[in-house]
Amino acid sequence: MKVAIIFGSKSDVDVMRGAGKCLKEFNVEYSAHVLSAHRVPEKLEEVLKELEAQGYEVIIAGAGLAAHLPGVIASKTVLPVIGVPIKAAIGGLDSLYSIVQMPKSIPVATVGINNSYNAAMLAVEILSIKYPELKEKLLNYRKTMKENFIRENQEGVEL
Repeated sequence: MKVAIIFGSKSDVDVMRGAGKCLKEFNVEYSAHVLSAHRVPEKLEEVLKELEAQGYEVIIAGAGLAAHLPGVIASKTVLPVIGVPIKAAIGGLDSLYSIVQMPKSIPVATVGINNSYNAAMLAVEILSIKYPELKEKLLNYRKTMKENFIRENQEGVEL
């Protein structure tokens, strides 16, 4: 079980850290890479080939502004790509629209703005189809989440 996390700039590290946190919680191996679809397209393509050869199964790609990185990655691999729009200009809506509006036949699954944790959670769900032990962890996580929610809110709230 391997997930690659790719983003276009070191300034995106804080946003993308959530993906690493989630994958650690589920003991999913991952690697993180700073690559740019615009500045180093040849290096991006080289790394994608290496990731495929090393058995990576899902790619999480974070991007802001023009946000082409997830789409470019999806055009160069058949691995599932999960896009994380990163807030940069106009509240991140530019990034969201750039990632979510992919042309027919080259999809990128897209999560909320700056929500790399959810991107990793989706990666865990994808991997859990193949790995029964991961599916069991995910089911336990959901069960615990529900139990905690009920316990924390059973007394109601005072307004």
